[in-house]
Amino acid sequence: MTTYKEKIGTNIEAVSSDPANPVLGQVWYNTTTQTLKALNVTTSGSWATGGSLSVARSFMAGTGISNSAALAFGGTTGSMSALNESYNGTSFTEVNDLNTARAALGGAGTQTSTLAFGGNLQNPTTFDIVESWNGTCFAETTDMNAVHSEVGSAGVDNTSALCFGGNQPPPMSADTERWNGSAWTEVANLNTARNQVAGNGTVTSALAYGGGPGNGTMDNTELWNGTCWSEVNNLNFARNGATDAGTNSTSALCVGGSRNPASGTKLNNVEEWNGTCWTAVQVLPATKSTGAGNGTTASAFAAGGFQTEPTRTTSNYEWTGSGAPTTVTFDVT
Repeated sequence: MTTYKEKIGTNIEAVSSDPANPVLGQVWYNTTTQTLKALNVTTSGSWATGGSLSVARSFMAGTGISNSAALAFGGTTGSMSALNESYNGTSFTEVNDLNTARAALGGAGTQTSTLAFGGNLQNPTTFDIVESWNGTCFAETTDMNAVHSEVGSAGVDNTSALCFGGNQPPPMSADTERWNGSAWTEVANLNTARNQVAGNGTVTSALAYGGGPGNGTMDNTELWNGTCWSEVNNLNFARNGATDAGTNSTSALCVGGSRNPASGTKLNNVEEWNGTCWTAVQVLPATKSTGAGNGTTASAFAAGGFQTEPTRTTSNYEWTGSGAPTTVTFDVT
């Protein structure tokens, strides 16, 4: 990457407002706020508090490729919700809602191209309903082959997705279905059936991790190569109800979740996958489970869910990964 020093030099520019698109290495003095700033590279990942959801709810789905362009939809406030909120990096705004209110649904895609699938109204009422988001509204499309809730999901847009695990309804399922933009096809099952499973990636390169048998938790991780699932190195902490981020099977974040759902114990710890193993990284500012999350290992979000049961939260945290550009403010007093 070309740096500001290589392009411009080392001069510090005086400006009345921060530049809209600074270049890596650029240094400037904001005369309005009287602060010296630079665009630098982070040496370790970190969490910061972002804009909150409009409505606190749990068992949502989230999609997006960064912490500044995302959707959070569905879930429950105690009653099933069809609410759909769009995030711009500063605040959540309600946009056109799902056609069918539901919780514990799957989601795959981006802020402008998303697929919402499965979920439940109230156990054991479980859905096979699928809705496609085009950036403006949700429209119902072809149903899945079977009903699913509390699923794992992967996919890059509303034309390509995986749905795996979950409840069908009870007992738990190991089923995997693949979406090609017009129809669902049953493909190879997970090796271990589970619900409240986290997952990320694409239809050819995905991960499934955590989850549980009922009120239990798992540390099991499986890798999808486009044809079948294989077991790889486990999480360091067993959990279910975690949020997730990642665009393939070689990089992922597993965020929060429940350590012991029966006792209501929630987690704030976070693990990062490097293609071989999981490593603990900076913890969330607060515990969180069954919220909405997505993004990449460079830029992700985790919103809503339970902070402590039965209290649902509107809180949203933004992840900036190591090696990502970030604005640094210097003390010049």
